[in-house]
Order: sequence, then C-alpha cells, then structure tokens
Amino acid sequence: MSLFWPRWRYREEQRKVRTMKVSRLLWLLCFASAGLATAAQRQFAFERDNGIWVANLDGTNERKIANGIFPAISPDGASVAFVAVEPSETTSIRRIAIVQLSDGKTSVLNDLPSDNAYYPVWSPDGKRLALLVRQNVWQLATVAPDGSDFSIVKSAVGSGAFYSPSWARDEASLFCHDITNIHQVSLDGQILSTWNVEKVIPNGSMSADGRIVLSPDGRKLLVSVDMGEEHNRPDWDGPPPALWTLEIATQKPRRITPPTLFGWDGCWIDNQTVLFLSQPVGEKFASIFQMSLDGKNQQCALCQRQRALVSAQELLRLLQRLVDLARVGAASLRVFGTPAAFAADDRRDRLNDLIRLIF
Repeated sequence: MSLFWPRWRYREEQRKVRTMKVSRLLWLLCFASAGLATAAQRQFAFERDNGIWVANLDGTNERKIANGIFPAISPDGASVAFVAVEPSETTSIRRIAIVQLSDGKTSVLNDLPSDNAYYPVWSPDGKRLALLVRQNVWQLATVAPDGSDFSIVKSAVGSGAFYSPSWARDEASLFCHDITNIHQVSLDGQILSTWNVEKVIPNGSMSADGRIVLSPDGRKLLVSVDMGEEHNRPDWDGPPPALWTLEIATQKPRRITPPTLFGWDGCWIDNQTVLFLSQPVGEKFASIFQMSLDGKNQQCALCQRQRALVSAQELLRLLQRLVDLARVGAASLRVFGTPAAFAADDRRDRLNDLIRLIF
C-alpha cells in the first residue's frame, strides 16, 4: 500500500503475511465520469503485493493492471498514475507512470529532474499531477500528465520532507504534511495555513505514511493519525491508528473511528462516506471498508478473507495450471540450457500469481 510500511503492522505480516493497502486516491475515483458512469461502474485503485489493482466500488471485478506502488485513479476514470520502481545496485529508481485502463498502455515520465519521484495525485480537472521529488532535498511539485511543464511548488528544509499531497478544489493550492504540521501551500510556494497535528488532534501524531485527503466539497480533511493510547490487542505492535476529520474553516477535529476500530489510509467516496483500511481483531489481513462519517453503515468493500477462500474445485484447477506451467518451464530449461531463459519469460510472473492465489 505504500512506500512506507505502517509501524503498527500485524506481527504475522512482519514475517510472511501479505497486506493490502488502499490506494492513494482522490475522492473522484469513485465518481469516474460521475455524470456518465453508473454506480456499478465506479472504481477505485489500490495496491497489493507491489502491484496496482482496480475494482468496482462494491468490490467486484478486481484486476491487476501494473506493477508498482502509490496508485491514483484519474477523475475521468480512464487511467491510473502510479510509481514504477526500478531496482538497482545502489538504490531503487522511482518514476511516475500512467496506465490506460482501456488497453493497458503505460507511459513513464522519464524526463522529470529526479530518479526519486513518488505520490502522484491528480488535480480535480485531470490536467496536472501533484507529486513529491527529491533533488538533494524533498520537493513538492506539479507536472502535466505527459511529463511537460514540471514546476517546483516548495522545497523542504534540510532533512525534512513533505508527504501526502492533496489538491484544493480550486486547484490553486495543495494540502500536505511534514509529520509535525499540516500545511496548505499555494502553487507559488506560499504557506497559506498551518495546523499543528498534536494541537488540533488530542493525543494524535503523524508518521511518514500518514495520509490527508480533502473532501469533495473542500470543507474537511480526512487525516490518518497514530494515537497515543493504550490498547489491549495482543496481535498489534505500536500505536493504534485512527481516522479523523478536520474542518478547515473552524479547525474543529472529529474522530470518526472509535478506539476499538483500527482504521487508516482513508479516502472519500462522497462528503459523508469514506473508504479505509482496517484489520479486525484476529484477522491476518487488512481489508478495505466503507463507512459513513457517523460511524454507521460499515461494510467490507474488499475483504482479504473472502479473497483467500478458494473452493476445492478452483484450487484443483489452479494446481493443474501450476503443474502445466512448471512442465513448460522445465522444457524451456532443457532447450536453452540456462535458468535465465525461464526467468526472463513471463511464465515466471504467471507462476507467482498462481502461487499467491493458492496460498
């Protein structure tokens, strides 16, 4: 779900269990061409196992569309921006990429002045992306989706950094945070407003993977916070996560997840409904949930436990496919005489996908 793993992750996840993180989405993701799309066609994007996935809002029709992290679906629902990671001997190269949902065509923004770019977020009109880049220091920037017209908004000081950009509805400013404070920054780099997290959210603090997202009406921020509270969950390390809203005009905070509900990485469906990640007590997987701001109507939009339940018939079918692919791979090894011939083939990826589905 992200470049940064939550510090409170489940102990099982620290060893072997995969987690699923909700995507870095704009509220418009659920309203892809809202005037044209039906509710059944509304989609959201999310990250799973370093892959980019999309699904309908009701959790159906989930499919993998690319390898990468930090996905963000465009306002018209036609494409998804994400971070493509290229491993290297020294440090990974991270580039912004955009995949078209209609045909899977992917373009990479190779001309950015940095090999370390992440956290793309679409502007409400879909004509620009906000992003974070590192050129000696971390910088908040914007760029056109074709990679042109790159512009630095503001540079962090020293070892500081900005996180989780979110566009204002008038597209004249961006919200972001630096762990200590939440800022509203104009596109010419002026700080318009600042909220100290510990002062506005009692017992709250933020980490590098904390998210802030502006509501569709532009009145509230949805904030993912680490709480300085005790909890009795034996399967949870670190502070409990919680979701808060912060009214911009009044600076009034409101906790929307109770202490018994560990929620993080929230995003807006509409002004009264959010998607978020939560991992119920005893579960080994985090799942995507939907809930209204009053805490009611909570339901699982995409449940990992449901995904893990594979019928015996389906399991046998997948195992047979796995055996068939392994035989083809062995034949390739005999023909070419080198493991590299099979490793370079996309059969390896299909084998890995099957293994993940089965186990």
